[in-house]
Parts: sequence; C-alpha cells; structure tokens
Amino acid sequence: MTQSLLAQQIDALLTGETNQMANLANASALLNDSLTDINWVGFYLYQPDANELVLGPFQGKVACMHIKVGQGVCGTAFANKEVLRVANVHEFAGHIACDSASNSEIVLPLHNAAGDLIGVLDIDSPSLDRFSQADEAVLAEFEQALAKHL
Repeated sequence: MTQSLLAQQIDALLTGETNQMANLANASALLNDSLTDINWVGFYLYQPDANELVLGPFQGKVACMHIKVGQGVCGTAFANKEVLRVANVHEFAGHIACDSASNSEIVLPLHNAAGDLIGVLDIDSPSLDRFSQADEAVLAEFEQALAKHL
C-alpha cells in the first residue's frame, strides 16, 4: 500500500529532527495548510501527574489548556485509546466548547516511536459532519508516520 501524501510529507519534513515540540509544531502547520474546512488543528499531550491533557503545539484560535482524561472528545478519545469522529459536537455529551464556531471534530490517539500513548491529535471544523472515514484513514496514517519522530 502506498503511503498517503500527508504521511510522506510529514516523514520527509521531520527526518533528522528529534525535538518533540518542533516536530509537533510543524505537524500542526502542515495539517493546517493541507486540510480544507478546518478551524483548529493541534495536539494535547498527556501529563500523568495531573491525569490530564495539556495544550501543545497548534494552529488556530486560543484553546482550552487543560482537559481531564475521560472528559470531552479529546479526553474520551485518549481514555478509550480510540479515534473519535464527531459529526456534531453539540450533541456529544460532555463536549468542551473551546471555540463556539466548531461544529464537528476528529480526535486521534497520539503515540511516540516506542508506541506509548502520549496525547491526541485534535482537528475541528466549522462544518457539521466534516470528517469522513477516508479522512480518518489518511489521518491515522499521518499519525503513524509522525509517531516515528516523537
């Protein structure tokens, strides 16, 4: 199977760079430039001492800084170790509204090179039902390519 263009781009962009924050910053910038109809893209990183996700590198408007594991779309995706595609965030029980303009969301668990769960990739859209199963597949492949550099 051929790697998606986004996965190829992130792999090429990050080759030789070992700084996690720099790599996540460039990953969010690449996604922001490559995806259409989104209004926020970034990372929340797990802080075990507080059992919460803390805002990491992102592109978009100001964001929530702390999300408890198990709360909201990001905290639920992290706790359940699964991708969540939410067609209408206003119908998601416990949704944390950081930006009222966001209407749909996709959140993917984020791993490092060792395979440890270290946070989530979060992408929001102002459109309802923006993220398809095909988007999920491309983003999952992107996350796998990114993980090699974290």
